[in-house]
Amino acid sequence: MTAPSGVTRLLLVCHGSTPATVRAAFPGDEPLDGRGLRGAAALAPEVGTGQAACAAELRCTQTAAALGLRAEIDPLLADCDYGRWRGRTLDEVGAAEPEALAAWLGDPASAPHGGESIIALLARVSGWLAGHAPGRVVAVTHPAVIRAAVVHAVGAPAPAFWRVDVAPLARVALTGRGGRWQLSYTP
Repeated sequence: MTAPSGVTRLLLVCHGSTPATVRAAFPGDEPLDGRGLRGAAALAPEVGTGQAACAAELRCTQTAAALGLRAEIDPLLADCDYGRWRGRTLDEVGAAEPEALAAWLGDPASAPHGGESIIALLARVSGWLAGHAPGRVVAVTHPAVIRAAVVHAVGAPAPAFWRVDVAPLARVALTGRGGRWQLSYTP
């Protein structure tokens, strides 16, 4: 499918499942698990071909390859930097650092883990969205990046980030023209 003149069509594809997604852990740079690889390969006909970009993390490059995409690495599609919480589950962090976790979940400008705040992630993803020329792009990235793109597209406030759930291999379509975005659902 080609985009009409002046229109950008983005298909955001979340990477497949990993050991961290199964454990509900803050991810490191881990590979897909078997289910993630099989699911991405099965999804390939629905995603199609064309211009593609992906985050550099292994789970994204493996998903892009399983989808049959020749994707260019884009550093703006990187996952949120979870700092010292990387590799730990939400429950582990909550037990060890309950005040820090509450601050992070309650204040989008907070980064008690020493990584990236949600506000910083939203700004990075907004910049990425603003940099697209007309045409169709498939982007393989992370749940946090897709959440941020949805929040930006619908003009929601930063705390709405926590109200968007993105499962492994979820797809979100955004259509943009002149800096304005629309969120589309395609079954």
